[in-house]
Amino acid sequence: MAGEISDHPAGFLAGIDREAHDWVVFFAGGDAGPADLDAFRQWSAQAGYTEAFARACRLWEAVGPASRQMTGADAPEQIVHIGRRAFIGSALAVSVAATAYVGARSPLGLWPSWSELAADYRTAPGEQRRIALSGGPSIELNTRTSIALRASTHGGAERVELFGGEAAIVASPELHRAIEVAAGEGRVTAVDATFNMRYERDVVCTTCVAGALEVAFGNRSADLRAGAQVAYSGSGLGKVTMVDVGLVTAWKAGILVFRSTPLADAVAEINRYRSGRIFVTNAALGRRLFNARFPIANVDGVVAQIQQVFGASVTTLPGGIVLLG
Repeated sequence: MAGEISDHPAGFLAGIDREAHDWVVFFAGGDAGPADLDAFRQWSAQAGYTEAFARACRLWEAVGPASRQMTGADAPEQIVHIGRRAFIGSALAVSVAATAYVGARSPLGLWPSWSELAADYRTAPGEQRRIALSGGPSIELNTRTSIALRASTHGGAERVELFGGEAAIVASPELHRAIEVAAGEGRVTAVDATFNMRYERDVVCTTCVAGALEVAFGNRSADLRAGAQVAYSGSGLGKVTMVDVGLVTAWKAGILVFRSTPLADAVAEINRYRSGRIFVTNAALGRRLFNARFPIANVDGVVAQIQQVFGASVTTLPGGIVLLG
């Protein structure tokens, strides 16, 4: 019946797009085998079907946290419960973003959130940018990062809001201005420090590279010295741990480093630096540990490395879509 929304999580979509949505959910679940990939190749060979899969990937990226819930242990039940509302809302967001950014961004890049539309500085996939604030701290933006400059406090502190992504920040007494960086529901304050902040998947992780700083979240705070790291999210402020700051800041040298990293996690990181999307379609492959060091400028070359190391099958589709199985 016209206008009726079915029980399918993407029931508001046309038939071809609904099928594409099902393929994206299936691949993201990591349960595809050789027969499934053959079936997908036959399906996508039909006129217009690869484009429909690209649209579904774009919508999947826009869903964000809901998409991650849909690939949990109870995925079949959760997809029906969460999927329809999440995808309807996301479809509207994607439509608005597409109107503003069509032709300027890859069709499979992450569309900006509403807050990111107000950013003063943004970086595209794979782009890095350095910003020197007038008479104050310097900020280096990593890939897919958005920030806004806010009015300084009465004490003269430079105020910045990190909407998402990753930034390396330097504050020094010689610059005669402290810095306060807000991200999510927390903030970092520093007078003499070099630090790295990463805001991904609703988690803000701060690493002190040199000097000292304060991380505040709610009614709790943590003081960090060089080599210390702490994260906060909706569940609260975590424990302070010691980390290898060289690994955390390797991106500044244009390098990605993985040490015994589950392949699924490594691919999620790699996807931040490229347009399109790599799917690990096999859960067992996604759990394999990956060790690698390679230039960000050659990020697409990692697919061949994964194929060689793990003997993975590779299916390459238009729009930067790669299936690893």
